[in-house]
Amino acid sequence: MNFILFLVIGGIAGWLAGKVTKGRGFGLWGNLGVGIVGALLGGFIFGILGFGSGNLLGQLIMAFIGAVVLLWLIRFFKKKA
Repeated sequence: MNFILFLVIGGIAGWLAGKVTKGRGFGLWGNLGVGIVGALLGGFIFGILGFGSGNLLGQLIMAFIGAVVLLWLIRFFKKKA
């Protein structure tokens, strides 16, 4: 059940990050991928900073921030290429 919840949180975070960063997103599967990788990245970033979250809202916020950072990095390196 935790894996399904992780996928749902990742999908929502990816979709929100696509909307906030003024992008059209990457479609359903792309947003899910961005959200999942963003959730991992957000968990890593917040872990380094000494923050953690056990509740659903905190996990969604961490995944969202990680997805926004990931989208920013993708666009940054895409412009350089």
